[in-house]
Amino acid sequence: MATLRFLALEEVLRRKPVTIEIPKEKISSYYGVNVFDRGKMQKYLSKEAFEAVMMAIEKGKRIDRKMADQVAAGMKAWAMEMGATHYTHWFHPLTEGTAEKHDAFIQHDGQGGVIEEFSGKLLVQQEPDASSFPSGGIRNTFEARGYTAWDPSSPAFIVDNTLSIPTIFVSYTGEALDYKTPLLKTLALVDKAATEVCHYFDRSVTHVNAYLGWEQEYFLVDEALAMARPDLVLTERTLLGHASAKNQQLEDQYFSSIPERVKCFMQDIEIEAYKLGIPVKTRHNEVAPNQFEIAPIYEECNLAVDHNLLMMDLMKKIARHHNFKVLFHEKPFKGVNGSGKHNNWSLITDTGINLYSPGKTPRTNLMFLTFIVNTVKAVYEHADLLRASIASAGNAHRLGANEAPPSIISVFLGSEVSKMLDQIETSVKDRKMTPDEKTELKLNIGKIPQILLDNTDRNRTSPFAFTGNRFEFRAVGSSANCALGMIALNTAVADQLIQFKKDVDALKSKGMKKDEAIFHVLRKYIIESKNIRFEGNNYSEEWKQEAARRGLKNVSDVPEMFDAYLTPKSEDLFIRHGIFNKKELEARTEVRLETYIKQVQIEARVLGDLVNNHIIPVGIDYMTSLIQNVKGLKEIYPEKEFRELASVRLEVIKEISSYITIIKTKVRDMIEERKVANKMEDIRQRADHYSKKVFPYFDEIRYYTDKLELLVDNEKWPLPKYRELLFTR
Repeated sequence: MATLRFLALEEVLRRKPVTIEIPKEKISSYYGVNVFDRGKMQKYLSKEAFEAVMMAIEKGKRIDRKMADQVAAGMKAWAMEMGATHYTHWFHPLTEGTAEKHDAFIQHDGQGGVIEEFSGKLLVQQEPDASSFPSGGIRNTFEARGYTAWDPSSPAFIVDNTLSIPTIFVSYTGEALDYKTPLLKTLALVDKAATEVCHYFDRSVTHVNAYLGWEQEYFLVDEALAMARPDLVLTERTLLGHASAKNQQLEDQYFSSIPERVKCFMQDIEIEAYKLGIPVKTRHNEVAPNQFEIAPIYEECNLAVDHNLLMMDLMKKIARHHNFKVLFHEKPFKGVNGSGKHNNWSLITDTGINLYSPGKTPRTNLMFLTFIVNTVKAVYEHADLLRASIASAGNAHRLGANEAPPSIISVFLGSEVSKMLDQIETSVKDRKMTPDEKTELKLNIGKIPQILLDNTDRNRTSPFAFTGNRFEFRAVGSSANCALGMIALNTAVADQLIQFKKDVDALKSKGMKKDEAIFHVLRKYIIESKNIRFEGNNYSEEWKQEAARRGLKNVSDVPEMFDAYLTPKSEDLFIRHGIFNKKELEARTEVRLETYIKQVQIEARVLGDLVNNHIIPVGIDYMTSLIQNVKGLKEIYPEKEFRELASVRLEVIKEISSYITIIKTKVRDMIEERKVANKMEDIRQRADHYSKKVFPYFDEIRYYTDKLELLVDNEKWPLPKYRELLFTR
């Protein structure tokens, strides 16, 4: 292994930036060239087929078989002109990634040859072998009981000569087996709920769309160095490794120039992303060494989720061309900042109004405040659910750490918005308001400063923050499917907006004027949800104490987080709105528990292998060489002089021996605890045992192996060190 390490380092030193052929034309000329978008649909589809697809996208209308055949013919014609030879239904199973099975267009022509064919039946529905995908018991895992169905709202695209058709994925009995199905349901739900609330202020609104802008953080490690680390290959994080003398202490990475090899990689990604219609806008260094970020312009939520997953696949593929391994793990390196995927979420009307942007009149500003207050109330009511939506084995390393949104859910609004909410709380009384009181309040609302449009108030310690015209859900992990957090957030906000309308209408039915009814309900919500609003440092110990006094939960144990899905409150929320039935909720919770168990289990196995087969043998080998050295000294020098000369060596030998003993013992104990866990039939109990009894050994073992790393001869150490992983580019 030590030989492999130094061979890898030699390889890194020979690396040169991969030359990228930058297109000479403007981005706009090749943007979306590999996407079957509206322009191409108009060209390749009949008028009636195009209108049928548009009605499906905009109104959710079903496409009949005749129209599906026409769409399929047009899609095939375009795809084959682009050089496509295969097609696939592209979907999001419960694995956090994507899935696809490629089929050629060819069919027998009946005369010994083949013809290219693609029917509406193949476009609309397929039956992939679903036995490999988790279902939580919804179907038998040994049966291919799964169906994919075309999602017209997300355009088809071509990758590597394959026509990829975004689809949902369901069981033969109709239960969702993916993330897209419930996401689409929540988008329809929040659309209806928000539209009805908008009608209090603007009757011209007919639709409200949820928009998402994701920020994808990631690490890049040279592929040769990564391959010399079994833990990076198998778990995408370093289970061992002492901190480098320099990590991110000087904070000189963020504002420095982008390394040349990395810049070429980024340019390559951007070109391919533009061809796929992904509106990549930003590229930059992140705080940690070899950590970077890529982010697009905001898009409709469903499309943004598709694009994020497609982008992650694209990055992995292109990284290989540049001799990099891209790491999406939330915490690949101990002691340096982990990676998140901030989800910037907003609601925008079909008339072009961002409901989280202040307006120019008291009425538009009251609408703005209405949606702000209801969102805060939704987060307050369903904080446990939002926390559960971002929970994973990888994200557990970030949550609760002083580098990422903590495990206490709070909402940051900024000073200006907070002042306005406080003013509503004090100005609205538990009685009928006088005309002067209403006028004064409306005038004050009309004075909401335009600075909010470019809000300088930012709190990077908050898990959920208002940033001027949107809310930023900062707790999402870098490897996550954005749909998980969006499903929870959309449903929670939609439910709250529905309740808001009920409460306002109830006051109106008693004779209260609409504006005054809105004021009274908003005041009630402001008071009820006030405890979740926090403008300070979410990393501080003081906040943990303050949060406890406010009654806010602090949960960082992943299996415990998942429990939030099966509380009566969450079950009622999802079942009442038709997002999940009880069986689907239970199944998804089981899948996420199973995934957590497997991830910790794999890490435990890798850690045991590394320690027993790499670290301990190297430690013993080095200790043996020291012993031989001491024996030689004893043969040469008199006793007194020998003791003086050998004292340091003897001390090191003793230290190494003690570390090896401790490490070996702890690894053995960890393995025994794993055996105990594996015998537990109850999955929640098994996950709890892995979390509380197996996982704690990781840090204990690491502590002593990292101590050993500092003692063992550098030439003998088998694994690439942090300074090599983070600072060789």
